[in-house]
Amino acid sequence: MPSQKQLRWSELRVGITVIVASVTLAILVFLISGTSGIFTNKIKLVAYFDNAEGIRSGQPVDLQGVPIGNVTDVRLIPSRFPNPVEVTMKVSGKYAESIRLGEVDKKDGKRKNGSTATVQTAGVLGESFIDINTPPNVLGPPAVDGAELIAGNTPGYQDVIRSSQGTLQNIDVLLTRANDILASVQNSKGTLGQVINDPAMVNKINTILNQVQGLLNDVNSGKGTIGQLFTDKTLAVKATDAIDKLDRLVDDINSGKGNLGKLVKDESLYNDLHHTVTQANKLLDDVNAGRGPAGKLLKDQELAAKLQNTINKLSDITDRLAAGEGSAGKLLHDPSVYNNTDQLLIETRTLIKSIRENPKKYLTIHFRVF
Repeated sequence: MPSQKQLRWSELRVGITVIVASVTLAILVFLISGTSGIFTNKIKLVAYFDNAEGIRSGQPVDLQGVPIGNVTDVRLIPSRFPNPVEVTMKVSGKYAESIRLGEVDKKDGKRKNGSTATVQTAGVLGESFIDINTPPNVLGPPAVDGAELIAGNTPGYQDVIRSSQGTLQNIDVLLTRANDILASVQNSKGTLGQVINDPAMVNKINTILNQVQGLLNDVNSGKGTIGQLFTDKTLAVKATDAIDKLDRLVDDINSGKGNLGKLVKDESLYNDLHHTVTQANKLLDDVNAGRGPAGKLLKDQELAAKLQNTINKLSDITDRLAAGEGSAGKLLHDPSVYNNTDQLLIETRTLIKSIRENPKKYLTIHFRVF
C-alpha cells in the first residue's frame, strides 16, 4: 500500500493541476471575450440611454467600427428620466485621445459637439453593441476615467415598425381602391371598363388606329402636305436655305449691319431715338398743359369759341352760296351771269387777237389843235 506521504503528494499535485488549469481557463476566457491584454490600461466610460435595446454585460464597444472595449454593467436608474438606462464601459486607454467629451453648454450645463455613444445592432438579427462615433473637427477635452459620453439616439426595431404603420395603412387603402377599380373594370363600369369589355368601343378604337396607320402610310409615301414635308428633298433644301438666311440675318444684326443691326447696336441711333422720344414727351406735356399753339388750340376755350364761330360763318356762307344768294351765289347758280361772263371772255379774246394782227389800228394816236 502507498504511504501517507505519497498520498499527500498526489493530492497536492492534483490540487496544483486544478489551480493551474482554472487560471489558464480564466485567462483564455478573458482573452477570448476581451479586446485587449491583461495589463492594458483601461478607462471607465458611462452613457445614459432611454432604452437598453438588448445591451448586456460583456458585449463589445467599438470606436468608428474598431473594437476598443466591453460593456461591464447595465442598470436602471429611474431618477435619470428620460434616459434612465446607465451603461458602463471599459475601453483601452490608448484610444482616449480619439474620444472627445465635447464642450459644456453654459445654459443647461450639458456637453455638446462631442463623441456620441449609440446602440447599434450587428446585422438584422445580430446582437447589440455600443458604437462610439467621433465626428470631424470635434471639440472638447479627451476622455478620462469615469467620463460621461453623449448618448446618440438610434431608432430601434419597435420605432421602425411604429413609424411604418402609417405607410402600411396608406398602402392598404391604395390596394383597396385598386381592387375597387379592377372590380369596376371587370363589371364594364366606367370608361376603362367599357373600353375593355364593350365590343363596339373596341371596334371604334380599331377603326381609329387603322385611320392613324393609313395616315402614317400616306406620310411615308409622300402623300399630302405632311408627307411632302417629310419626303420632298427640295422642300427640305428650301427650309435649310431659309434657316441659313435667318442665321445670316441674326449674325448681321449681332454685328451691327443693316438698319435693324444699327438700331440694335448703334448707340448714337439709340440716343437720337431716346432724344426724340424725350422731346415728344415734352411736346405732349406742353399740349396737355395748354402751352404753345397746339396746347392753346386744345385747352384755350376762348380760341375754341372763336374757331367755332369762324366755322359757323363759313358754314353760313356755304349755305348762301348753295342757295344762290349774293353775287357769288348768282355767279354759281344764275345762267345769265355765266353766259354774260362767257361772252365777255370771248369778246376779250377776239379783241386781243385783233390787236395782235393789226396793232397800228388800235395804237394810233390822233392829236387835234383847237
